Amino acid sequence: MPNYIEKIDRTTLPVVPLRGIVAFPQNSISMELSGDTAIAALEAAKKDGMAFFVLQKNYENENPEVEDLNEMGTIAKIKQTIKMSDKSKRVIVEGVNRAVISSADKQGSLITADLLIKWTQAEDNGGLRGEAYMREAAAAFEQIVKYLPKLSSEVSIAVKSIKQVGLLADFLACHVLARPDDKQTVLEAADPMKRIKTVITLMYEETTLLETELDIHKRVQEHINANQRDYYLREQMKIIKSELGDDTMSEVDEYYDRIDAAHLPKEVAARLEKEVARMSKNPYGSAESTVSRNWLDTCLEFPWTKLSRDRADIVRAKKILDTDHDGLEKVKERILEFLAVRTLTPNLKTQMICLVGPPGVGKTSIGASIARSLGRKYVRVSLGGVRDEADIRGHRKTYIGAMPGRITNALIQAGTRNPVILLDEIDKLSNSHNGDPSAALLEVLDGEQNKAFRDHYMEMPIDLSECMFIATANTLETVPRPLIDRMELIEMKTYTRHEKLSIAKNHMITKQTKNCGLTKRQLKITDDAIFELIDYYTREAGVRNLERNIAALCRKAARKFVEAPETKSITIAASDIKSYLGSRKLRPDRIFDEDQVGVVNGLAYTEVGGDMLRIEVATFEGSGKLELTGSLGDVMKESAHIALSFVRSRANELGIDPEFYKKKDIHIHVPEGAVPKDGPSAGVTLVTAIASALSGMPVRRDIAMTGEVTLRGRVLAIGGLREKTLAAYSAGVSTVLIPEENLPDLEEIDPIVRESLEFIPVKAADEVLNIALVRPETVVGFVPPIAENVEAYART
Repeated sequence: MPNYIEKIDRTTLPVVPLRGIVAFPQNSISMELSGDTAIAALEAAKKDGMAFFVLQKNYENENPEVEDLNEMGTIAKIKQTIKMSDKSKRVIVEGVNRAVISSADKQGSLITADLLIKWTQAEDNGGLRGEAYMREAAAAFEQIVKYLPKLSSEVSIAVKSIKQVGLLADFLACHVLARPDDKQTVLEAADPMKRIKTVITLMYEETTLLETELDIHKRVQEHINANQRDYYLREQMKIIKSELGDDTMSEVDEYYDRIDAAHLPKEVAARLEKEVARMSKNPYGSAESTVSRNWLDTCLEFPWTKLSRDRADIVRAKKILDTDHDGLEKVKERILEFLAVRTLTPNLKTQMICLVGPPGVGKTSIGASIARSLGRKYVRVSLGGVRDEADIRGHRKTYIGAMPGRITNALIQAGTRNPVILLDEIDKLSNSHNGDPSAALLEVLDGEQNKAFRDHYMEMPIDLSECMFIATANTLETVPRPLIDRMELIEMKTYTRHEKLSIAKNHMITKQTKNCGLTKRQLKITDDAIFELIDYYTREAGVRNLERNIAALCRKAARKFVEAPETKSITIAASDIKSYLGSRKLRPDRIFDEDQVGVVNGLAYTEVGGDMLRIEVATFEGSGKLELTGSLGDVMKESAHIALSFVRSRANELGIDPEFYKKKDIHIHVPEGAVPKDGPSAGVTLVTAIASALSGMPVRRDIAMTGEVTLRGRVLAIGGLREKTLAAYSAGVSTVLIPEENLPDLEEIDPIVRESLEFIPVKAADEVLNIALVRPETVVGFVPPIAENVEAYART
């Protein structure tokens, strides 16, 4: 049962819709009304001054419909009306009773409603419970009034003087609560006890909200006051400096603006602002100001947060790599693998790749193609001749002429934090008393450390984990082992004749004709002419000299077009090369017309690729001396002594006088004496040449061989088989003896070479002698070539 007395009556009154305002019984309120519906209701209420004031649901609608109104409202007496304009009036009303809309009708702009009037009053004012609620309401009012300084003192007096529970609830809701929805909630509570409880709860919630707002306001005000204080002091300093003819402060403001506009990481911005504040205290022309200014400019140019977006299109990347470079399949495959993994794992660590190969094979140019295929910026850092650690890590900013290191400069040049950085000629690094730059690169190329790379000039950690590093080297002999361990090595092989032909046709001729102002229709160079250039005018692993010769052809053709304007086109064939470039510059090695005694076709791997290495041996009557000529290195000299000892151990089988080492002098010579030669791979060649010279048996002229030999005659694996077989093919050799351990390397040999040559794997030097020496049938004890080795190779 309700603990209040309720009486219900009926009446019909014009409806005044309120926007954001709630009228309460027994409370006077002033409000400004606008809209046709509200003005029509005021006009209709002129007779007795009574109207029904109700809160509308949508505050933005000036002329609401019946369904837009709340059911509960207040019947009020209009005390005074003041016309503000044609469309608005200010009224003062006094609430009489709560009422609920029973039915309503809208005619034109006027809404008229049949109302149920509710007269409610708590029984004996709620008793002790009512008294407790009233005290709690007074306490809540004392709390909230602290945050409402504009509240009239008359309200506080009224709160203390009101003795009815329902009336106090309505009074507090009318004058203290702020949100219209909260006031409507109180208005709809018919039970006075429930109503006072709701008011108390809402006042405590409002108090908490006001406390929070005040706290936020204080913090904001403190921040604003601090900024205003700084601004005021800066303006004063600016005026003072201006009077003294010093414009440092304007520059300081400019730096602060640049720092704010750069959206830097918090720690970086704080460090720069500290340096700006320090610079502002120094005279404009002082050395300290210059150092700070240069440092700030460098730090602001650095791309702390800028990243270029990777293009995760493997098909497009492959097309770019194939268009820019012929061959280089391993490099392309590795880049496409990186792109695929990057697509699946965006947080992939730094990639460090080292391309190792002879000059001119495209190590440097592939870097730009990789960057283009990934959609990244490309920066080349030349390390050739660098011998100071500061070139990598930078100098301390306090030194005169200090500057950041090359890695930091590369990032500034790229303008992004994730470029492709090519570390060119990493094998040409050297060291001095200023430190070892290769040691500084250890941190750069270590994926676990380069997240916080320290440049001495920047004095702040730099994140290199997003960069892709590609190093190039001609050899790894001069690269420190710890540095090699941090990189993935990819060996770039010597180009074959057909690869060079493809590169020349697809890239070089187009490039050089364009440089000379010619078109493809005007100048045509045949394939035979290109092969003529490759075989007789260049000897290189790469294609640089080939491009120079093609450029020379294009220039001479351009001259002919200028001298003879009637010329429509020029075709250069192999027979025309001599008239353009002169006589052949090189004579490729060719095999002899007949078998020779003491002369063997060896194979060597040089900086320019493979080469035929003929070894000549002559014997004389003497005292057993061994003479070595041809600029041989220590390793090759040792191989010669090992070969001689092995032949001595096989003297009886070869029909050689066992006492030859006492009676014969042996001279071993490797032609082209001006060219240094070294390495163990000529071991089998030396054995065969010595055995041939001492036994008098000639060596097959169509055979070439390579392999290291041990003292017991075992043939060991060698390197550079691809390049060596190319040289054998070019020289007209038909059979190549290779160590059996090198059989897997045959897959990397050029397909044309593999089809043209016969490869015989050997395990021991005895097999080499059986195959290579042309023995007379009268020689006893010398077994024929071991056929099972050939069969084993065929099975492989």
